[in-house]
Amino acid sequence: MEENEEVNEAQDQPLGDAGESLTRVTGMYKDWFLDYASYVILERAVPAIEDGFKPVQRRIMHALKELDDGRYNKVANVVGHTMQYHPHGDASIADAMVQIGQKDLLIDTQGNWGNILTGDGAAAPRYIEARLSKFALDVVFSPKITEWQLSYDGRKKEPVNLPVKFPLLLAQGAEGIAVGLSTKILPHNFNELIDASIKHLKGQRFKLFPDFPTAGIIDVTNYNEGLRGGKIRVRAKVSTLNKNTLVISEIPYGTNTSSLIDSILKANDKGKIKIKKIEDNTAAEVEILIHLPNGISPDKTIDALYAFTSCESSISPLGCIIEDNKPLFIGVKEMLQRSTDYTVELLKAELEIQLAELEEQWHFASLERIFIENRIYRDIEEEETWEGVIAAIDKGLKPYTKSLKRAVTEEDIVRLTEIRIKRISKFDLDKAQQHIESLDERIAKTKHNLEHLVEFAIAYFKDLKSKYGKGRERKSEIRVFDDIVATKVVIRNTKLYVNREEGFVGTSLRRDEYVTDCSDIDDIIVFTGDGKMMVTKVDAKTFVGKNIIHVAVFKRKDKRTTYNMIYKDGRGGASYIKRFNVTGITRDKMYDLTAGKASSALLYFSANPNGEAEIVTINLRQVGSIKKLKWDLDFADVLIKGRASKGNIVTKYSVKRIELKEKGLSTLKPRKLWFDDTVNRLNVDERGELLGEFTSEDMLLIVNQKGIVKTVIPEITMRFDDDMIVLEKWKPNKPLSAIHFDGEKERYYVKRFLIEKENKEELIITEHPKSFLELFSTDWKPVVEIEFSKPRGKEAKPNQTIELEEFIAIKGIKALGNQLTADKVKNINALEPLPYEEPEVKDAKEIEVVDEESVVPKADPDPNKTSDKPPKPTDNNAEDEEGQTSLF
Repeated sequence: MEENEEVNEAQDQPLGDAGESLTRVTGMYKDWFLDYASYVILERAVPAIEDGFKPVQRRIMHALKELDDGRYNKVANVVGHTMQYHPHGDASIADAMVQIGQKDLLIDTQGNWGNILTGDGAAAPRYIEARLSKFALDVVFSPKITEWQLSYDGRKKEPVNLPVKFPLLLAQGAEGIAVGLSTKILPHNFNELIDASIKHLKGQRFKLFPDFPTAGIIDVTNYNEGLRGGKIRVRAKVSTLNKNTLVISEIPYGTNTSSLIDSILKANDKGKIKIKKIEDNTAAEVEILIHLPNGISPDKTIDALYAFTSCESSISPLGCIIEDNKPLFIGVKEMLQRSTDYTVELLKAELEIQLAELEEQWHFASLERIFIENRIYRDIEEEETWEGVIAAIDKGLKPYTKSLKRAVTEEDIVRLTEIRIKRISKFDLDKAQQHIESLDERIAKTKHNLEHLVEFAIAYFKDLKSKYGKGRERKSEIRVFDDIVATKVVIRNTKLYVNREEGFVGTSLRRDEYVTDCSDIDDIIVFTGDGKMMVTKVDAKTFVGKNIIHVAVFKRKDKRTTYNMIYKDGRGGASYIKRFNVTGITRDKMYDLTAGKASSALLYFSANPNGEAEIVTINLRQVGSIKKLKWDLDFADVLIKGRASKGNIVTKYSVKRIELKEKGLSTLKPRKLWFDDTVNRLNVDERGELLGEFTSEDMLLIVNQKGIVKTVIPEITMRFDDDMIVLEKWKPNKPLSAIHFDGEKERYYVKRFLIEKENKEELIITEHPKSFLELFSTDWKPVVEIEFSKPRGKEAKPNQTIELEEFIAIKGIKALGNQLTADKVKNINALEPLPYEEPEVKDAKEIEVVDEESVVPKADPDPNKTSDKPPKPTDNNAEDEEGQTSLF
């Protein structure tokens, strides 16, 4: 306490001859900073849960309501009117008003209010106009139940909170940065919020996910109801227009076309992607055309756009609101529940006020009827004083007040005296009785609504949806995203060189030996002649170790690339053979692939991208009485183990040289491919539907609803259209069947055909705009059933079953086919195909490199086994094939 008192008091101490004083402001700083922080949190940055508005937004809406006469008002005029309530400058009010207007919910705008798609700003406030939307007039205002407070200068009254009868906060979203905390509530879909409110009132469960005005694709897997720690991923909608053009039709929330194009150009400048040019045709809808150079894969470029540009970003929501003048962190589900419950309270308050007003109307209408019908007004003719008039009317009413719902007050009698003679003379008893009866009905209905408040609230929300829900369907597509590995989609934007003798690798060694194209985010793997290995990041110049024998781009988790090696274990030691994969390592750590003895050295080494196992010839030195100086050794007989294994012994004698005798075939199985329809991508991780085992010669058959058929070599990076109807392993000799409608002849046709050209798109229906593909089958012997339309005045023709193999022979892919029927068709249904046994197919060849596939080695061989095959002479010092090097 003593310290605080000392801090809060100004301590004046003389300083020299100047007579200046030192004032300690620590205490003031503490108090003022807390006051300032509280002010920013409560009065600027964070919205209230009751109406979903920040103070400036609430004051703008109040000013618009005060100015509302059904016509547009200049925004500058509205801003000026708002300044009566808002103690800040006009710029902040105008900016806040433009943000509300761009959300297209509460304000009916006129003029240039900017474009959220392109990022263009609004025109000056003096040029644009605004008025309240019909939705805002219905939902936001209700003066009779509004709580009021004085404005900052005490001259005007403003609402504490507006009585918003809708989860407006979740519909519009909110973002603000205060002192010590922030809020980021994402916008949600109008109709989905209403549906969720109805489900909450019915006691049912519901889920809420964001919906953005810029559309795009969103992954809400980790949304976590908008609480701290949650995250959603947003992507642009990128599709292939043709093999050299991509089109962006929707953009992620938080970006615009200008910033998106800038990020693409930067990625291109850095060499992450390769594009020819970009065209921005955005107007009312987004259209960005990305033109690609020849030979660049569109699918791989789409992945690269997501990996290296703003086409994909993540948003971290943070649900913070103000309740009872305190910040509160809650999720969107609880926000919706609180808002819905608050709406029910407001509806109840409105009904209670409405009931009181109706009962007051009924009371005075009944009193008026009694007063006029029984001619009580004549009783006051002889009264000379006001008190006498009041007493005479009160006395005249007493015999009839039993039917009234409350006692007659002096105010009621005063109102009766104000009735004009003209009204008394034209009084119609029947009309008066009808009016009272209609008031009775309205009172009964209001009481019923109060007794069944939840049902009334549900009906209220349904009415909102029917009146304002059209055209507010979900814009953002919810989808689970596939993870994109940047190193697999980056463009190879630089060249890698090696100085083998001195032991340097890098991108700046242009005078030395060229190795391969690579990217600046790649890792490279290096092997040296003394049996060492290291993985390091691509750099301008890196020293690894002298006598480099192999350099390549390293693929993490690569289980197919197999390294074959024979090494000498120390000076005068035995020779060992081993095969291994390198799937994961510590970067920049030197690994010893030998047994670790001094003077160990590699005698033979090869890197095989698909697990190939070659045959080598071992030549020994003539020492002593060695009988067998030469024999063949097959790497296929060696089991693939870890890189730290010692290996199998080859010989204990000194090796003169090792020669490559015969290139090897893969010892790995063909890869199995699955299709995951959740993310529309291929994978080797057993997710989704198994498509089969694929070798390097196998292809996929793809058919879409537009009637386009193609066969392609499967790649993990491939993307697939949403209208795809067939995806399976292609069998070249298997006939394909199609039933299509010809728009010109207005008839259904059947065709059976084989794919004539691999890796080419073919249209199997006619190009008439009314033509369409009705049914496609990959069965050997398909069967269909035709349902005929009923002619006028006649019975429908019985259903017809057709075996397509008997109906039409195999023709060319461009053939129109045979007419299915001349009658009008109602439906064509596919039935169970006829049984058919496929001919046996010989074992397929092994597939090319696929780094995700797991290794399936052969059984452990006899390490001393030799081959009787005759040796094949080779150039000892030549590189026999890519990645295979003979050292002797």
